[in-house]
Amino acid sequence: MNHTKFLLACAASVLALSSAARASDPQLLVFDWAGWEIDGVLTDYVAKHGAKPTYSFFGDDDEAFQKVSSGFRADVAHPCVASLPRYRDAGLIEPWDVSKIPEFANIAPQLLDSELIKDDQGVWFIPTDYAYTATAYNTTEVPAEDVATLNVFTDPKYAGRTSLPDSADDIWSLAFLATGVTDWDNVTDEQFTAAADWLREAHKNVRAYWSDPSEMSQLMATGEVLVSWSWNDGVALLAAEGFPIGFERSPAEGASTWFCGYVNMANQPGSEDKAYDFINSVLAHGSAQALLDELGYAHANTEAMKTISEDAMKAAFVDPVSTTLLAQTPVSADFREKMINEFELIKSGF
Repeated sequence: MNHTKFLLACAASVLALSSAARASDPQLLVFDWAGWEIDGVLTDYVAKHGAKPTYSFFGDDDEAFQKVSSGFRADVAHPCVASLPRYRDAGLIEPWDVSKIPEFANIAPQLLDSELIKDDQGVWFIPTDYAYTATAYNTTEVPAEDVATLNVFTDPKYAGRTSLPDSADDIWSLAFLATGVTDWDNVTDEQFTAAADWLREAHKNVRAYWSDPSEMSQLMATGEVLVSWSWNDGVALLAAEGFPIGFERSPAEGASTWFCGYVNMANQPGSEDKAYDFINSVLAHGSAQALLDELGYAHANTEAMKTISEDAMKAAFVDPVSTTLLAQTPVSADFREKMINEFELIKSGF
Protein backbone atom coordinates (compact mmCIF):
# COMPACT_ATOMS: atom_id res chain seq x y z
CA MET A 1 0.00 0.00 0.00
CA ASN A 2 1.42 3.41 -0.90
CA HIS A 3 1.19 6.38 1.44
CA THR A 4 -1.71 8.07 -0.36
CA LYS A 5 -3.74 4.88 -0.16
CA PHE A 6 -2.82 4.58 3.50
CA LEU A 7 -4.15 8.05 4.22
CA LEU A 8 -7.45 7.15 2.58
CA ALA A 9 -7.62 3.79 4.32
CA CYS A 10 -6.81 5.30 7.69
CA ALA A 11 -9.49 7.96 7.28
CA ALA A 12 -12.02 5.34 6.26
CA SER A 13 -11.15 3.21 9.26
CA VAL A 14 -11.58 6.14 11.63
CA LEU A 15 -15.04 6.85 10.21
CA ALA A 16 -15.98 3.26 10.86
CA LEU A 17 -14.72 3.10 14.44
CA SER A 18 -18.14 2.78 15.99
CA SER A 19 -19.36 0.19 13.49
CA ALA A 20 -19.62 -3.51 14.18
CA ALA A 21 -16.50 -5.64 14.18
CA ARG A 22 -15.34 -6.77 10.76
CA ALA A 23 -16.19 -10.43 10.25
CA SER A 24 -13.44 -12.87 9.38
CA ASP A 25 -12.19 -15.68 11.62
CA PRO A 26 -14.98 -15.78 14.24
CA GLN A 27 -12.78 -17.54 16.80
CA LEU A 28 -10.47 -14.59 17.43
CA LEU A 29 -11.53 -11.00 18.02
CA VAL A 30 -8.72 -8.43 17.99
CA PHE A 31 -9.48 -4.98 19.41
CA ASP A 32 -7.00 -2.71 17.66
CA TRP A 33 -6.03 0.71 16.37
CA ALA A 34 -7.56 1.82 13.08
CA GLY A 35 -5.31 0.76 10.22
CA TRP A 36 -3.75 -2.27 11.94
CA GLU A 37 -5.38 -5.00 9.84
CA ILE A 38 -2.09 -5.43 7.97
CA ASP A 39 -1.62 -8.35 5.59
CA GLY A 40 2.13 -8.63 6.13
CA VAL A 41 1.77 -8.77 9.89
CA LEU A 42 -0.85 -11.53 9.65
CA THR A 43 0.99 -13.75 7.15
CA ASP A 44 1.65 -16.61 9.55
CA TYR A 45 -1.82 -16.44 11.10
CA VAL A 46 -3.57 -16.56 7.72
CA ALA A 47 -1.29 -19.37 6.51
CA LYS A 48 -2.37 -21.46 9.50
CA HIS A 49 -6.06 -20.57 9.72
CA GLY A 50 -7.01 -19.44 6.22
CA ALA A 51 -8.39 -16.05 7.24
CA LYS A 52 -7.54 -12.97 9.24
CA PRO A 53 -8.90 -12.58 12.76
CA THR A 54 -12.06 -10.59 13.27
CA TYR A 55 -11.21 -6.96 14.06
CA SER A 56 -12.90 -4.16 15.91
CA PHE A 57 -11.14 -0.79 15.84
CA PHE A 58 -10.67 2.15 18.21
CA GLY A 59 -9.22 5.62 17.77
CA ASP A 60 -7.33 6.20 21.03
CA ASP A 61 -6.41 4.49 24.28
CA ASP A 62 -9.08 6.19 26.35
CA GLU A 63 -11.83 5.13 23.96
CA ALA A 64 -10.50 1.57 23.97
CA PHE A 65 -10.40 1.31 27.74
CA GLN A 66 -13.86 2.78 28.18
CA LYS A 67 -15.27 0.22 25.76
CA VAL A 68 -13.67 -2.86 27.32
CA SER A 69 -14.41 -1.65 30.86
CA SER A 70 -18.06 -1.24 29.85
CA GLY A 71 -18.44 -4.87 28.86
CA PHE A 72 -17.09 -5.17 25.32
CA ARG A 73 -15.40 -8.57 25.01
CA ALA A 74 -12.36 -9.24 22.86
CA ASP A 75 -9.64 -11.87 22.88
CA VAL A 76 -6.65 -9.55 22.60
CA ALA A 77 -6.35 -5.76 22.69
CA HIS A 78 -3.61 -3.33 21.68
CA PRO A 79 -3.14 -0.50 24.19
CA CYS A 80 -0.03 1.60 24.52
CA VAL A 81 1.89 0.83 27.66
CA ALA A 82 0.89 3.96 29.58
CA SER A 83 -2.65 2.55 29.72
CA LEU A 84 -1.61 -0.87 30.98
CA PRO A 85 -2.20 -0.19 34.72
CA ARG A 86 -5.86 0.58 34.06
CA TYR A 87 -6.37 -2.82 32.43
CA ARG A 88 -4.64 -4.56 35.33
CA ASP A 89 -6.43 -2.61 38.04
CA ALA A 90 -9.80 -3.38 36.44
CA GLY A 91 -9.05 -7.11 36.23
CA LEU A 92 -9.57 -7.08 32.46
CA ILE A 93 -6.43 -9.01 31.49
CA GLU A 94 -4.44 -12.08 32.43
CA PRO A 95 -0.74 -12.89 31.97
CA TRP A 96 0.62 -14.32 28.73
CA ASP A 97 2.32 -17.72 28.78
CA VAL A 98 5.58 -16.68 27.14
CA SER A 99 6.64 -20.30 26.74
CA LYS A 100 4.16 -20.28 23.85
CA ILE A 101 5.76 -17.16 22.28
CA PRO A 102 9.21 -18.13 20.88
CA GLU A 103 10.13 -14.59 19.78
CA PHE A 104 9.48 -13.18 23.24
CA ALA A 105 13.18 -13.75 23.93
CA ASN A 106 14.03 -11.23 21.20
CA ILE A 107 11.89 -8.36 22.44
CA ALA A 108 14.01 -5.34 23.31
CA PRO A 109 14.73 -5.66 27.06
CA GLN A 110 14.11 -1.97 27.79
CA LEU A 111 10.50 -2.45 26.64
CA LEU A 112 9.94 -4.99 29.42
CA ASP A 113 11.65 -3.08 32.22
CA SER A 114 8.66 -2.47 34.47
CA GLU A 115 6.96 -4.47 37.20
CA LEU A 116 3.67 -3.43 35.64
CA ILE A 117 4.67 -5.30 32.48
CA LYS A 118 6.41 -8.29 34.03
CA ASP A 119 6.20 -9.44 37.66
CA ASP A 120 6.08 -12.62 39.70
CA GLN A 121 2.60 -13.35 38.34
CA GLY A 122 3.79 -13.34 34.75
CA VAL A 123 4.04 -11.14 31.65
CA TRP A 124 1.03 -8.87 31.27
CA PHE A 125 1.95 -7.06 28.05
CA ILE A 126 3.77 -8.08 24.86
CA PRO A 127 5.44 -5.01 23.28
CA THR A 128 5.18 -5.00 19.49
CA ASP A 129 5.71 -1.49 18.13
CA TYR A 130 7.37 1.80 19.05
CA ALA A 131 8.21 5.20 17.61
CA TYR A 132 8.59 8.87 18.53
CA THR A 133 6.54 11.98 19.14
CA ALA A 134 8.35 15.19 18.24
CA THR A 135 7.97 18.47 16.36
CA ALA A 136 6.82 18.35 12.75
CA TYR A 137 7.17 21.61 10.84
CA ASN A 138 6.82 23.16 7.40
CA THR A 139 10.43 23.75 6.36
CA THR A 140 9.58 26.52 3.89
CA GLU A 141 7.63 28.57 6.46
CA VAL A 142 9.31 27.75 9.77
CA PRO A 143 13.03 28.42 10.40
CA ALA A 144 14.94 25.52 11.94
CA GLU A 145 15.97 27.71 14.86
CA ASP A 146 12.30 28.16 15.84
CA VAL A 147 11.84 24.44 16.39
CA ALA A 148 15.12 24.09 18.28
CA THR A 149 12.96 24.61 21.38
CA LEU A 150 9.52 23.31 22.33
CA ASN A 151 8.54 26.87 23.12
CA VAL A 152 7.70 27.18 19.44
CA PHE A 153 4.27 25.92 20.54
CA THR A 154 3.77 29.00 22.74
CA ASP A 155 5.38 31.50 20.36
CA PRO A 156 2.76 34.18 19.43
CA LYS A 157 4.19 34.14 15.89
CA TYR A 158 2.41 30.80 15.37
CA ALA A 159 -0.96 31.76 16.81
CA GLY A 160 -3.62 29.70 15.05
CA ARG A 161 -0.98 27.75 13.09
CA THR A 162 -0.13 24.86 15.44
CA SER A 163 -1.71 21.48 16.02
CA LEU A 164 -1.47 19.15 18.99
CA PRO A 165 -2.56 15.53 19.40
CA ASP A 166 -5.88 14.80 21.08
CA SER A 167 -4.06 12.35 23.32
CA ALA A 168 -3.33 12.78 27.01
CA ASP A 169 -0.11 10.77 26.81
CA ASP A 170 1.38 12.83 23.99
CA ILE A 171 0.11 16.14 25.31
CA TRP A 172 1.62 15.67 28.76
CA SER A 173 4.89 14.32 27.39
CA LEU A 174 5.19 17.63 25.52
CA ALA A 175 4.20 19.76 28.51
CA PHE A 176 6.50 17.97 30.95
CA LEU A 177 9.47 18.17 28.58
CA ALA A 178 8.81 21.85 27.92
CA THR A 179 8.88 22.55 31.66
CA GLY A 180 11.99 20.49 32.42
CA VAL A 181 10.53 17.12 33.44
CA THR A 182 12.07 14.17 31.60
CA ASP A 183 10.54 11.30 33.61
CA TRP A 184 6.86 11.30 34.54
CA ASP A 185 7.01 8.46 37.06
CA ASN A 186 7.13 10.74 40.13
CA VAL A 187 5.71 14.10 39.08
CA THR A 188 5.14 16.54 41.94
CA ASP A 189 2.06 18.75 42.25
CA GLU A 190 4.23 21.76 41.45
CA GLN A 191 5.60 20.14 38.30
CA PHE A 192 2.12 19.15 37.18
CA THR A 193 0.83 22.68 37.70
CA ALA A 194 3.75 24.16 35.76
CA ALA A 195 3.11 21.78 32.87
CA ALA A 196 -0.60 22.57 32.89
CA ASP A 197 0.11 26.30 32.84
CA TRP A 198 2.43 25.79 29.86
CA LEU A 199 -0.26 23.80 28.05
CA ARG A 200 -2.76 26.60 28.57
CA GLU A 201 -0.35 28.94 26.83
CA ALA A 202 0.20 26.43 24.01
CA HIS A 203 -3.58 26.00 23.66
CA LYS A 204 -3.87 29.64 22.60
CA ASN A 205 -1.94 28.84 19.40
CA VAL A 206 -3.80 25.64 18.49
CA ARG A 207 -5.81 25.58 15.31
CA ALA A 208 -6.93 21.98 15.81
CA TYR A 209 -6.26 18.91 17.93
CA TRP A 210 -5.59 15.95 15.66
CA SER A 211 -6.79 12.44 16.42
CA ASP A 212 -4.91 10.39 13.81
CA PRO A 213 -1.88 10.82 11.49
CA SER A 214 -3.99 11.39 8.39
CA GLU A 215 -5.74 14.33 10.06
CA MET A 216 -2.44 15.86 11.13
CA SER A 217 -1.02 15.34 7.64
CA GLN A 218 -4.00 17.01 6.02
CA LEU A 219 -3.78 20.02 8.31
CA MET A 220 -0.13 20.52 7.36
CA ALA A 221 -0.61 19.72 3.67
CA THR A 222 -3.25 22.43 3.29
CA GLY A 223 -1.00 24.99 4.99
CA GLU A 224 -3.44 25.59 7.84
CA VAL A 225 -0.88 24.31 10.33
CA LEU A 226 2.85 25.03 10.28
CA VAL A 227 3.97 23.24 13.45
CA SER A 228 2.62 20.10 15.07
CA TRP A 229 3.54 17.78 17.92
CA SER A 230 3.41 14.62 15.87
CA TRP A 231 4.05 10.92 15.63
CA ASN A 232 6.71 10.02 13.09
CA ASP A 233 4.29 8.20 10.74
CA GLY A 234 2.36 11.32 9.72
CA VAL A 235 5.65 13.05 8.95
CA ALA A 236 6.81 10.12 6.82
CA LEU A 237 3.55 10.24 4.89
CA LEU A 238 4.07 13.92 4.03
CA ALA A 239 7.73 13.37 3.14
CA ALA A 240 6.78 10.55 0.77
CA GLU A 241 4.38 12.93 -1.00
CA GLY A 242 7.13 15.51 -1.46
CA PHE A 243 5.81 17.97 1.11
CA PRO A 244 8.47 20.25 2.68
CA ILE A 245 8.34 18.63 6.10
CA GLY A 246 10.88 18.49 8.89
CA PHE A 247 10.82 16.44 12.08
CA GLU A 248 12.83 17.93 14.92
CA ARG A 249 13.54 15.07 17.31
CA SER A 250 16.39 16.81 19.15
CA PRO A 251 15.13 20.15 20.47
CA ALA A 252 16.78 21.60 23.54
CA GLU A 253 14.20 20.07 25.89
CA GLY A 254 13.93 16.66 24.22
CA ALA A 255 11.33 14.49 22.50
CA SER A 256 9.12 11.60 23.51
CA THR A 257 9.10 7.90 22.76
CA TRP A 258 6.22 5.48 23.18
CA PHE A 259 5.50 1.82 22.66
CA CYS A 260 2.40 -0.29 22.37
CA GLY A 261 1.62 -3.99 22.46
CA TYR A 262 -0.98 -6.63 23.10
CA VAL A 263 -2.76 -7.74 26.26
CA ASN A 264 -4.45 -11.09 26.79
CA MET A 265 -8.03 -10.31 27.74
CA ALA A 266 -9.50 -12.29 30.63
CA ASN A 267 -12.65 -14.36 30.02
CA GLN A 268 -12.08 -14.06 26.30
CA PRO A 269 -14.90 -15.27 24.05
CA GLY A 270 -12.73 -16.91 21.39
CA SER A 271 -9.82 -19.30 21.06
CA GLU A 272 -6.89 -18.98 23.45
CA ASP A 273 -4.72 -20.98 21.06
CA LYS A 274 -5.49 -18.57 18.23
CA ALA A 275 -4.57 -15.63 20.47
CA TYR A 276 -1.06 -17.11 20.67
CA ASP A 277 -0.99 -17.79 16.94
CA PHE A 278 -1.88 -14.13 16.43
CA ILE A 279 0.83 -12.72 18.70
CA ASN A 280 3.40 -15.06 17.16
CA SER A 281 2.42 -13.80 13.70
CA VAL A 282 2.80 -10.18 14.84
CA LEU A 283 6.25 -10.89 16.30
CA ALA A 284 7.48 -12.85 13.26
CA HIS A 285 10.58 -11.47 11.54
CA GLY A 286 8.69 -10.77 8.32
CA SER A 287 6.26 -8.51 10.15
CA ALA A 288 8.90 -5.85 10.78
CA GLN A 289 9.12 -4.66 7.18
CA ALA A 290 5.35 -4.74 6.75
CA LEU A 291 4.84 -2.72 9.93
CA LEU A 292 7.37 -0.13 8.79
CA ASP A 293 5.95 0.04 5.25
CA GLU A 294 2.29 0.28 6.24
CA LEU A 295 2.35 2.33 9.45
CA GLY A 296 5.90 3.65 9.80
CA TYR A 297 6.57 2.07 13.18
CA ALA A 298 9.56 0.13 14.45
CA HIS A 299 9.17 -3.47 15.60
CA ALA A 300 9.83 -4.52 19.20
CA ASN A 301 11.60 -7.68 18.02
CA THR A 302 15.28 -6.75 17.90
CA GLU A 303 16.16 -9.65 15.60
CA ALA A 304 13.39 -8.70 13.21
CA MET A 305 14.64 -5.12 13.12
CA LYS A 306 18.02 -6.36 11.91
CA THR A 307 16.32 -7.10 8.59
CA ILE A 308 15.47 -3.39 8.14
CA SER A 309 17.99 -1.17 6.39
CA GLU A 310 19.32 1.96 8.05
CA ASP A 311 18.02 4.05 5.15
CA ALA A 312 14.53 2.64 5.58
CA MET A 313 14.57 3.44 9.28
CA LYS A 314 15.73 7.00 8.60
CA ALA A 315 13.03 7.48 5.96
CA ALA A 316 10.40 6.51 8.54
CA PHE A 317 12.07 8.60 11.30
CA VAL A 318 12.48 5.59 13.60
CA ASP A 319 16.27 5.49 13.54
CA PRO A 320 17.81 6.05 16.99
CA VAL A 321 18.28 9.60 18.22
CA SER A 322 20.77 10.91 20.76
CA THR A 323 18.66 13.34 22.71
CA THR A 324 16.68 13.58 25.93
CA LEU A 325 13.68 11.27 25.61
CA LEU A 326 10.67 11.16 27.88
CA ALA A 327 9.46 7.58 27.68
CA GLN A 328 5.69 7.20 27.91
CA THR A 329 5.98 4.47 30.52
CA PRO A 330 3.05 3.03 32.54
CA VAL A 331 1.49 5.49 34.96
CA SER A 332 -0.96 4.85 37.78
CA ALA A 333 -4.65 4.91 36.94
CA ASP A 334 -5.14 7.87 39.29
CA PHE A 335 -2.39 9.92 37.67
CA ARG A 336 -3.66 9.10 34.20
CA GLU A 337 -7.15 10.21 35.21
CA LYS A 338 -5.66 13.44 36.52
CA MET A 339 -3.91 14.06 33.19
CA ILE A 340 -7.06 13.32 31.20
CA ASN A 341 -9.30 15.56 33.31
CA GLU A 342 -6.90 18.50 33.24
CA PHE A 343 -6.41 18.15 29.48
CA GLU A 344 -10.19 18.25 28.94
CA LEU A 345 -10.37 21.47 30.96
CA ILE A 346 -7.54 23.02 28.93
CA LYS A 347 -9.16 22.11 25.61
CA SER A 348 -12.39 23.69 26.85
CA GLY A 349 -10.58 26.93 27.61
CA PHE A 350 -10.43 26.59 31.39
